Amino acid sequence: MSLSVSPCLDRALWDTTVNQLGGHPQQLWGWGQTKAAHGWSADRVLVAEDGVVIGAAQLVLKALPVPLRNLAYIPRGPQTAEGRGVEVLEAIAGYVRAAHRSVALSIEPDWNADSDAVRALPAAGWTQSRNTILIGRTLILDLARSEDDLLAGMSKKHRQYIRKSGREGLDIRRVVRSEISACLDVYRLTAERAGFGIHEDSYYLDIFDNLGEASPVYAAFRGDDVVAFLWISTTDTTSFELYGGMTDEGERLRANYALKWFAIQEMKARGVTRYDFNGLLNDGVSRFKMGWAQHEDQLAGTWDLPLSPFYPLFSRALPLAKRGMQLARRQAGRALGLVRKVRGSRA
Repeated sequence: MSLSVSPCLDRALWDTTVNQLGGHPQQLWGWGQTKAAHGWSADRVLVAEDGVVIGAAQLVLKALPVPLRNLAYIPRGPQTAEGRGVEVLEAIAGYVRAAHRSVALSIEPDWNADSDAVRALPAAGWTQSRNTILIGRTLILDLARSEDDLLAGMSKKHRQYIRKSGREGLDIRRVVRSEISACLDVYRLTAERAGFGIHEDSYYLDIFDNLGEASPVYAAFRGDDVVAFLWISTTDTTSFELYGGMTDEGERLRANYALKWFAIQEMKARGVTRYDFNGLLNDGVSRFKMGWAQHEDQLAGTWDLPLSPFYPLFSRALPLAKRGMQLARRQAGRALGLVRKVRGSRA
């Protein structure tokens, strides 16, 4: 029987379906809602067989110049019944062709790279892409393990620093909305130090408001000051680190060790079974992440299904456009930081 694809306009039904299918936080309604308020649009579809939902995908779409029209992208999705991934993607691709006339459908599914579904993608017309948004190489902790087992799996240094920072008298807790600005101040300092670009404050506040309980922010306080923070998004099964940062004082106190362990414990207490550190590179942050376990994970990576004869033009132009946007974001972040410093000096 052929599969049917229908848009979902009911937030509660959507998020329930994502959780029932073991989906990723970037498939939650609030994530698409945030992207739709900041330069994208969102479309959420249910895939059913004989009236039974076997898959779901939140598409976020980016308008492109004529003749490219738009790019349809599924972040860490779709979520499907076991063994139905490629079939569900075929049905979604047909829907995207008809409803959006996109130049391509790009996916970064939350599937292991060696899974049957990923191995079947080339034969179904998909091509692996270097135009990555979410890094496939990552570290995913199994939170079904005991805390003792998780600690045993860390490096000796990480266990020592968790204990050390835990003795520094830090107040580690979940923050409320009025404290988000202090966390973003730390994030700006971190971005300036590391040389990466960030969004405007309204973007992060929208994430906080739109995802609600699915996006807790934790911080380590020294007195009234935030010295480190960690921002997470989560479904019933999977937690995903979004953002984090630390001040010089936080680094001195090793606050990020006790803070991350606190967040892991919080997610474990929720019943979450997968804790994704959101990407590994060859940098200092990634070395810090890799000390939390003795393994790493490789997800599917980025795959494109060309839907237009203009796809070759799109695949050549996208890297240039991404570099331009990254540069603009870094410059905007530096300018905002300078404005804040000037205002602070006048206060």
